[in-house]
Amino acid sequence: MTEDTGIAGNEHDAEAERELSWRAKSVGLAAVDIDDAELLHGWRSDPVTAYEIGIWPRSLTAMRERIERDSDDDDRDDFLILLPDSTPIGHIALSGQNIVNGTAQVELMLAPQHRGHGHGADALDALVDLAFGELPMHRLTAETHTDNAPALAVLAKSGFVHEGISRAACLHRGRRHDLAVFSLLRPEWEALNRPRAWDA
Repeated sequence: MTEDTGIAGNEHDAEAERELSWRAKSVGLAAVDIDDAELLHGWRSDPVTAYEIGIWPRSLTAMRERIERDSDDDDRDDFLILLPDSTPIGHIALSGQNIVNGTAQVELMLAPQHRGHGHGADALDALVDLAFGELPMHRLTAETHTDNAPALAVLAKSGFVHEGISRAACLHRGRRHDLAVFSLLRPEWEALNRPRAWDA
């Protein structure tokens, strides 16, 4: 998970009336479509993104294939994060959904030029409300590099609890990186004193 990612100035030519799947305080979430492949590929190819998430650059073709594959995956929901004017500013996902156990992971990637405005936390709050308010989830988890200060702050602001460290869990650029492990449980979400996404 990262908040300081993307390519400055690389905006997607969004449809004027992109259908929103879910709303939040300052942003909306729209289901990722195959036409979004170039935008996501550009964000993920940025060196800062690759470092923060610990990903291996992939081709645009591979990105399109991944979106097509994920669209048929009942264990994953991917969304573009959109401003009110339909400008896409990031990607968020609920992955590894296990309905039996009520568990899932959250992923967040926000373009750098849209940081510092609360959009990352608003998008994460909206996804959390979806997981606990519409889906039978009981536990959400997230991982990020221990030195990814923006992502750590967003997780804490959204109520996630720091559980511990996965030592040397990520290999990137020839170095091992520790991952900070966070979680949020349904009772903790219920106790949060904030408006829910459906009140936006």
